[in-house]
Amino acid sequence: MGAELVINAASHETRIALIENGTIAELYIERSREKGIVGNIYKGRVIRVLPGMQAAFVDIGLEKAAFLYVADVFDAIEEYESLLENGSKKEDEPGDEQEPGGHSDFRPLHPIEDLLQEGQELLVQISKEPLGTKGARITSHISLPGRHLVYMPTVDHIGISRRIEDEEERERLREVVERIKQPGTGYIVRTVSEGKSEEDLTADIQYLSTLWNEISSRKDKAAVPSLLHSDLDVVQKVVRDIVTEQVDKIVVDSKTDYDRIVQFISTFAAKMKYVIELYDEEEPIFDHYGLEVEISRALGRKVWLKSGGYIIIEQTEALTAVDVNTGRFVGKHNLEDTILKTNLEAVKEIAYQLRLRNIGGIIIIDFIDMEKEVNREKVFGALDEALKADKSKTNILKISELGLVEMTRKRVRESIGRMMCEPCTYCEGRGYIKSKTTICHEIFRELRREMLDIRGTKATVTVHPLVADLLYDEERRGLEELEKKFKKRITVRAKPGFHQEQFEILIN
Repeated sequence: MGAELVINAASHETRIALIENGTIAELYIERSREKGIVGNIYKGRVIRVLPGMQAAFVDIGLEKAAFLYVADVFDAIEEYESLLENGSKKEDEPGDEQEPGGHSDFRPLHPIEDLLQEGQELLVQISKEPLGTKGARITSHISLPGRHLVYMPTVDHIGISRRIEDEEERERLREVVERIKQPGTGYIVRTVSEGKSEEDLTADIQYLSTLWNEISSRKDKAAVPSLLHSDLDVVQKVVRDIVTEQVDKIVVDSKTDYDRIVQFISTFAAKMKYVIELYDEEEPIFDHYGLEVEISRALGRKVWLKSGGYIIIEQTEALTAVDVNTGRFVGKHNLEDTILKTNLEAVKEIAYQLRLRNIGGIIIIDFIDMEKEVNREKVFGALDEALKADKSKTNILKISELGLVEMTRKRVRESIGRMMCEPCTYCEGRGYIKSKTTICHEIFRELRREMLDIRGTKATVTVHPLVADLLYDEERRGLEELEKKFKKRITVRAKPGFHQEQFEILIN
């Protein structure tokens, strides 16, 4: 069964769902006020150089200064090219490489203080969206993605996607690109190029070269900071990067976007056959395809498995923890079989949820402990296989003695949870609040402090109604003991507008 792209386009928000085997596999969201900026090219100014971090902050006109690591500085290009030639950097799709400054083998020969000075102007490109409290990640190694190729005007190098496995085809593509490219420029051959003719690749090169010339011509005249080039919007980007022979249908509910997609495909993928359908029914398109339920499920903390087991997904700033539990599943034979079946079922759901939720960074999976080594190998092998369908690069370590799997998944944009949700204003993002009993005991301690220091005959305690009920009932004895000890009358007043943890004490 082929995959489908379902596009819901509105003036305020565009949502794109990739459906594989009847189930939503990936979700892309772009809001008109929060358009993605990865791929945008800016003329910026260095505002701070940090030798201790071997990085710099660059003003590119955004709310937060962008972060530039030393390995991404253009002047370090000789070392960068050497790295590429020696094969330390993987030949793959853009964004699939090891990140400089993380666990890369690349160590620049020159410190950043020798390459950049405060006030220096330079051309940079967004490589990673601002995430949480962090500013955007930028690079001086510009890359311009096309349909079949990625153009690197600052690097003399040819890379081939690792997903093209046929060695003869890899060599053919390398020879074609080497023959038609301009000297001193570089290209990454994308997976979609497999089997394409020289004519297709030439058309891509001509388009990308013209685009780069236009950007270069604007650079000298532009103010600092300023935007020189905006990447495609989410609809065109997804159609460019995702629509392959495996996607045989595109359904869109906007006539404007329908026309744009038809024009885009006729320009960049004219030889490929797609069914492009304009959806014009009264029922919202995501409701028609049953996608809203899956999206709501992807925002939940607990995900139930068909067997009755469940997984818990907790996302923090530094990492994501996934916990597997048997839940209501009791099995039929023995405990080890029950645990193995639950873990194997959880593997598929975890791989699916990581991709759908677009969870990146460090991920720790706590599988149910298995006694047999062969069962641990089965679970690890199943997880490794399930992650192969994920376009984002993943690294996975063997199951530890504690039953934990440590893995990383490349993070290039916000997860849908962080994009669609915000911290709870009531619990201030903690995910919990102090119990009513805890608040009562805090009030008793505060009353003791206040009554010791302040003279008066009466104390008025203003609290949330639920806390007031507890003070009048189960915790009444605590108030009576304080009244007797300090010879002051204590009155409790309920105020509906109060936070459950909030209280005020007035002594007069």
